[in-house]
Amino acid sequence: MRVSDLQIKDVVSMIDGRRLGRIVDIELEENGTVKYFVVEPKRFFRFFGTTGETNVSMGQIKKIGEDVILVEI
Repeated sequence: MRVSDLQIKDVVSMIDGRRLGRIVDIELEENGTVKYFVVEPKRFFRFFGTTGETNVSMGQIKKIGEDVILVEI
């Protein structure tokens, strides 16, 4: 699976069903493994206010579906 495949999926919390946004970036360890994914809510006017990004580690991802990535946050 490619990163671009993950970027088109919505990230949803399993705990409260809240839509967190979409993956916009990836932070890598020195050895090339994924440290965490940066998830940012979809907004039309990003230049107003804070970015509100969330870091999701590989351990927090519970299921990658066709349209959604379920996370436990």
